[in-house]
Order: sequence, then C-alpha cells, then structure tokens
Amino acid sequence: MAKAMTRRDRRYTRHLRLRKKLHGTAQRPRLSVFRSLNHIYVQVVDDTVGHTLASASSRDPEVANQKSGRSKTEVASLVGKLLAQRAKEMGLTQGVFDRGGSKFHGRVKALAEAVREVGLEV
Repeated sequence: MAKAMTRRDRRYTRHLRLRKKLHGTAQRPRLSVFRSLNHIYVQVVDDTVGHTLASASSRDPEVANQKSGRSKTEVASLVGKLLAQRAKEMGLTQGVFDRGGSKFHGRVKALAEAVREVGLEV
C-alpha cells in the first residue's frame, strides 16, 4: 500500500516542478521564497554559479524592530521592500520569482508586490 503524501511532500513536489522551469542568471537572478509558520525568508540567487547575492527575512533586525503589532502579511511586505532595496544597491533591476511551491497569495503575494513596488521587475 502506497504511503499518503503529507502536505510538506506535496509542497516539495510542486517546488521541484517549478525549479525545472525557473533558472536564475547574473542578469535575472532567482528570488527564492521560503515561508515557515512564523517567518518568511527570501534570497536572490544566481544559479549559474550557485551564489546567494542578497537575502532578507522577517528575522532581520531592520524588520524585527518594526513588526510588533503587524500581521504576517504586512511583515512579508516589509521583507520584500528590504530585499528590493538591497538588490537595487547591487545594481539588479530584474529577477525571476520562485514561490517555492507555495500558492501565490497571502504572504507570498504581498512580498512579490512589495518587491515590484520598490522597482524590481519580477
């Protein structure tokens, strides 16, 4: 009898399916999002050399000082703005959005919209 797939296994399968199609380059790096129960993490990755160019999370001091009394969705948008600022400082203007197997709504969508709001094209 086949073992039933857990929610985590299904998300991981979706993530692998996405990663077949998405690939970050030096000109258009991949914005990889990981959403845990309490925090959200995002990295700008150049897949040609396998390096993380920039990162931000809800645990960064810049965001952690501002997150009291805010919802997780609002915190995700703060993280998106912080990451976009860091990426723009490095001279990046475009990227490929990797939602990491999560649905594109809620915190993931808020993060993507905040990145676009600052001026990064994803």
